[in-house]
Amino acid sequence: MQGPVKRSVTIAGHETSISLEPIFWDALRRTAGDEAIPVNALVARIDAERIAADDPPNLASAIRVWLYARLSNTRA
Repeated sequence: MQGPVKRSVTIAGHETSISLEPIFWDALRRTAGDEAIPVNALVARIDAERIAADDPPNLASAIRVWLYARLSNTRA
């Protein structure tokens, strides 16, 4: 498995860098495509859910967990 790749995304008009393994970047692109929204919009949605948590994880962790949960729900 390849190590994390850092990319810039824009959330609420602010650029931020996120480091994710390529498999997660691929999953983000596929999910955004499935929902017909830009990757930035999907990341912003995940970020909003993350911030609403009692003890918010970092954004990269939140993305990984969100994608895993989505995959788990589609297989159930």
